[in-house]
Amino acid sequence: MIKVLLAEDMHMIRAALTALLRLESDIHVVAEVTRGDEIVPRALQTEPDVAIVDIDLPVVDGITAAAELRARRPQTRILVLTAMGQPGQVRRALHHGIEAFLVKDAPGDRLADAIRRTAAGLRVLDPELVAAAMEYGESPLTQRETTVLREAARGASAEEIAQRLHLSTGTVRNYLTGAITKTGARNKIDAIRIAQDAGWL
Repeated sequence: MIKVLLAEDMHMIRAALTALLRLESDIHVVAEVTRGDEIVPRALQTEPDVAIVDIDLPVVDGITAAAELRARRPQTRILVLTAMGQPGQVRRALHHGIEAFLVKDAPGDRLADAIRRTAAGLRVLDPELVAAAMEYGESPLTQRETTVLREAARGASAEEIAQRLHLSTGTVRNYLTGAITKTGARNKIDAIRIAQDAGWL
């Protein structure tokens, strides 16, 4: 029996995936979570063989949570759910050593097969997805620009970021301006979107 943890914040999708997996005699969903920060605690409780993780999770994104799970419980294999429009995120996941991906619009019968292959330690990679991911270059942002933009993506104001990072507000604004310029964005929100799509945050 393959024990599965399912991390998906959209109720209808999560319910559909769970219903689909109940049809498989050798797969059992032992936990369902809706937020990235819930993945590791529930995995440590339920000890799943495979964690199915959506990239776009609230509180902590799926890749960050998956990387933490890989470090805390390496025996749990990770299958990332992604969209073809997120090649940069796939590149980021590959950088963290995650080797199993399933495109969200894949036929339903591919899910059980992908779980079995992931549980067996095999790679599950869509060639088109990986090729698209490799087209993205390395991040043009400095480490500090990345940190500041990541904080901004969480909704923090320049003043809040300055306080958290022990910087002046003007310095934070300079880092944000640098990030906007380097990503070719129109504004801060656009820079966050571009950086997230590219897997730089």
